Amino acid sequence: METKLFTDQLGRNVSINFPPKRIISLVPSQTEFLYDLGLDEEIVGQTLFCIHPESKHKTKTIIGGTKNLKLDVIAQLKPDLIIGNKEENEQKQMEYLMHHYPVWMSDIYTLEDAYEMMKNLGEVVNKPEAANQIVNQIRLSFSDLQLFDNPNNKVAYFIWRNPYMVAANHTFINHLLQKLNFDNVFANHLDRYPQVTNEDLVAANPDFIFLSSEPYPFKVKHIAELQQILPKAKILLVDGEMFSWYGSRLLHSCSYFRQLLAQLSN
Repeated sequence: METKLFTDQLGRNVSINFPPKRIISLVPSQTEFLYDLGLDEEIVGQTLFCIHPESKHKTKTIIGGTKNLKLDVIAQLKPDLIIGNKEENEQKQMEYLMHHYPVWMSDIYTLEDAYEMMKNLGEVVNKPEAANQIVNQIRLSFSDLQLFDNPNNKVAYFIWRNPYMVAANHTFINHLLQKLNFDNVFANHLDRYPQVTNEDLVAANPDFIFLSSEPYPFKVKHIAELQQILPKAKILLVDGEMFSWYGSRLLHSCSYFRQLLAQLSN
């Protein structure tokens, strides 16, 4: 087996035995992408939150959560490649893994970053044609997407409750909101995922509030809670995977966005 050198999205050079045969994925959206490339036997471990495809979630070895990895289980699996992400994985644990294994890291804020990740990972796992095909399909779907055409387009995208937290600038979620022609009322906040108070919400006065299904699982009952704070805002539950998963789940995002925009236009 030959050794090849690859550069990850942190600019690190990663030497791996090529092609890798024992892969652990630490990021749900990237795990799904790897399966869509046809890597079934090669994936030996994944996180508790790698729920797609469901059949693999039930049969593969679970190595903990994205920020609470079971390092002993990882060691038992003897990986020849670990795939992680700067935002989703905990830095100290990743530094430990980098010291012991080949670790390829992604760092994603835009669609272009996502395309680069998928194409590069396609090369790393020896599936370049399949990766390029997925990227081309996603590019095409976004090129055909009709944007939200409404002057009242101010939005707040909620990711957490108690305390309320929203997606702000320099996040993949904010990038997709901009792509859809929404004005994120917290886009200029210094923090990427700031806590916001009731007073902050009233001052920002969004036309729409999107309550994400993840990481906090907002439900219908939470709509009334926020409607008391912003009685004029239109509040919707949205599928967080479509806004925040930056792998092959993006193949489904534009179809979802079309339905969402149609709903908001009524």
